[in-house]
Amino acid sequence: MAPALRHNPARSLVLLFPLCILSIALRVTSGGECDRTFVSRASGPQNGTFSAPIFSNPSGHARQCVYTFLAAPHQRVQIIFTHFNLRGTPPDGWAVGNLPACAHEYLDVYSEVQQPEATELINSPFGGRYCGPIPPRRRISLYRAIALSFYTDKNSTFPELFGGRYSFINDSEYQIGTPSPQSPCSFTIHAKIKRQGVIVSPTYPGAYPKDLTCNYLFIGLPTQRVRLEFRDFDLFFGGPHCPFDVVKVYDGATNESAVIGTYCGQQRNLVLYSSESTMFVAFETLQRTANTQNRGFKGIFEFSESFVKLDFIAKNDGEHIRGSECDQKILSKKESSGYVFSPNYPFPYFPKIVCRYFVYGMQDSQHLERVRLDFAKFDIPKGEKGDCSDGYLKIYLKGQEATDSYEKFDHELCGEESKLKPKQVVSDGPRLVMVFSSGELQGRGFKAKYTFETEYRIPGTAAPDGSCTFTYRSSSRKKGEFNSPRYPSNYPSQTNCTYTFIATPNEQVTLVFDHFRVRADSANTTFGSYGLSVCQEDWLEMYNLYRDGTAKLIGRYCGMTAPGPVDSNRGAIGVKVILHSDQEGVFSGFKARYTFEVAKSIYGDCGSNVSSTDFGVITSPNFPLNYEGPSRGKASKTCNWYVNVRPNHKILLNFEHFAVEGEPAGRGCPAAVVRLWHTEDGPPLELCGEKPAADKWQFISETNSLRISFISADKSVGAQGFHAVWTEMLGYNSACDEFRCTKSNFCIADKLRCNRVNNCGADDPSDEENCLVEAPMDWMWSSVIAGVSSGLFVLLVVCVLCHRRHKRRHLRHLRHHRHLGGGTSASTRLHLPTSPASSHSHSQRQQHVCDELGQRFASVDSV
Repeated sequence: MAPALRHNPARSLVLLFPLCILSIALRVTSGGECDRTFVSRASGPQNGTFSAPIFSNPSGHARQCVYTFLAAPHQRVQIIFTHFNLRGTPPDGWAVGNLPACAHEYLDVYSEVQQPEATELINSPFGGRYCGPIPPRRRISLYRAIALSFYTDKNSTFPELFGGRYSFINDSEYQIGTPSPQSPCSFTIHAKIKRQGVIVSPTYPGAYPKDLTCNYLFIGLPTQRVRLEFRDFDLFFGGPHCPFDVVKVYDGATNESAVIGTYCGQQRNLVLYSSESTMFVAFETLQRTANTQNRGFKGIFEFSESFVKLDFIAKNDGEHIRGSECDQKILSKKESSGYVFSPNYPFPYFPKIVCRYFVYGMQDSQHLERVRLDFAKFDIPKGEKGDCSDGYLKIYLKGQEATDSYEKFDHELCGEESKLKPKQVVSDGPRLVMVFSSGELQGRGFKAKYTFETEYRIPGTAAPDGSCTFTYRSSSRKKGEFNSPRYPSNYPSQTNCTYTFIATPNEQVTLVFDHFRVRADSANTTFGSYGLSVCQEDWLEMYNLYRDGTAKLIGRYCGMTAPGPVDSNRGAIGVKVILHSDQEGVFSGFKARYTFEVAKSIYGDCGSNVSSTDFGVITSPNFPLNYEGPSRGKASKTCNWYVNVRPNHKILLNFEHFAVEGEPAGRGCPAAVVRLWHTEDGPPLELCGEKPAADKWQFISETNSLRISFISADKSVGAQGFHAVWTEMLGYNSACDEFRCTKSNFCIADKLRCNRVNNCGADDPSDEENCLVEAPMDWMWSSVIAGVSSGLFVLLVVCVLCHRRHKRRHLRHLRHHRHLGGGTSASTRLHLPTSPASSHSHSQRQQHVCDELGQRFASVDSV
């Protein structure tokens, strides 16, 4: 144990200057005429008041007055200032050492005086210098004396400058136990001498001294434990690690025992228990400027055999939390399990105890666990009102550990085992906390099995064995989300997760990925990070599932190449997704959506069977206009085209134009995708993005069949789409009795020559070369001929109308002539004066050219 007073040369130098001034001042004052002494005598007063002296000092000489308070043996001095108003303005409001602000008037305090003579104050620790309006806090002497040194060089002083009360108090409260001869404040407390009592800091509730060490050793009987409760705790707070003034509590007999806790600042509800029969408490203060006046601590201690025995914690892998009566923590050993018990189980528990259980699963960059709790036995009697007001077990699924969170429990259990609900609970995260509180009634308590299982934070129906296996059934939910483990945090390494989507008959499932980032160190391709050869480290695979148990690969993906929208094949019962990670680094994984919808036809929403003898054209919907996404409320829009040609032939597919939203080398094809099944057994090729005009995108089927699927998701914004030409062909080395393409060396049907379609491939126009094509009529001459024809037709119509009008006028003229010669005989009417010449000239005058044309096309109107 360190000595109580640690005098050193540096400390003496710090105190030497003010004390030398005091010594000189004592010599220059007028014989100590203002000094006062207050002594405790058996027949004298045990308390009283003091105040500043009254005197005039017209010459302005320095005056020093020393007030000495001396207690009797087994007593201490207590001083409380009631008013204080010395001239001066210290920056921090109280003791400021030798600052100029207190140069003309101040009060020095010495509360650790061993020799009360004024000349011996130089050997006493300095307790602080004060001026201004704020008084020093309460002081209690460490020994039997306190000295106050008042200095002024003002012309006069009055009692109103300072004053207070003093009292001589019994020091028995400060005799905690058997004192140590090397320290004024170190004690050993034996249970056989004092079973319970009070523990206080050396000068509580006055400001405690600096540069001091006090040790308290509690020694109980072998079957006892020690309880220490601090009722008041006020130490200088130098930081969270308490580097200055501190109280350290050890779970044993020396300061080499396990530490229960390190405390400073202000503490509330601080109750500590030893694990066994001894406890060691160390109170240390450091030497520094005396500008803090914390009061220290006060508490009560007790030795008892009735405190909870800790053997019920030792039954499992729990660990007693030092300083608590019966709290324990249980840490995972990676998917481990064990049992927790109530205190004294299987015997009835003790009344009026509180025990807390902190069950912690693993939580780090590679692990994330949750806690499953299954109750095997349970007996906590209910109270008189049939509720849990007497005794209870509260369960906190989020692991609330703050004191103000204990009323926010998730379950409160009491009663009999047969009526216990729930019998199984699962934590929400890696921590679960239980608080057991016993009341007046006693019961057998509880026994529960805890299991640490990996928490993947994946929505869905988890496998009962705790593996990363999740099932999504259409019969349970039509749509939802799923994600990689711990998303949006990184998924763990060395993990395999399986997601199975099961549709009901006549349904399909659609998967759409909204985020995708899976580690792919070896990925280096401009067409996206997918495929078995590219994705070697971490990857995601998707399969179509069939009723016979087979699964057909849709694709393997990694990097940032998100899979395109997926529709399960017609005839498949669903889709399976597998996420694999190796032992190396990890990424954030993926987030996706699933939707179960009524199955579409084999061609989807807009596809067809485009097979023919020789060639064909396939375009996206609305091409060359932008394609559209699915109709409102649908997850996807799908077009399936099936191409079949003659046996022993293959299919050449050439994308002449391609613009589908997405970026294979970057974010992949999450909104829209073209899938091309052109191999016999392999997964389809996924295409998106925009084909530059100079690029050649052509593919050759391995067999005589080929399938193209175009799927756009509900988040698609549209693009121009694609235009592709397919051609039946024979390979390079096949015998060809038709047309052999010059560059590609393909063999195609001879009748495909000069059909204005490039059937030889993207970079071979030989089938369209040397073709005789009728020159089209010049558009100007076509326009002229069309204009003339239109004019003649209009003229013809006008002539017909004119001819009819002329005929009607001629008939009206004849009727009028007959009317004028109404009495004339027939012979007279027949002998009109008309000559051939006059008749001919009249006809020429009356007949228009239109009449001739009109007569030809209107003979039905002739009279």
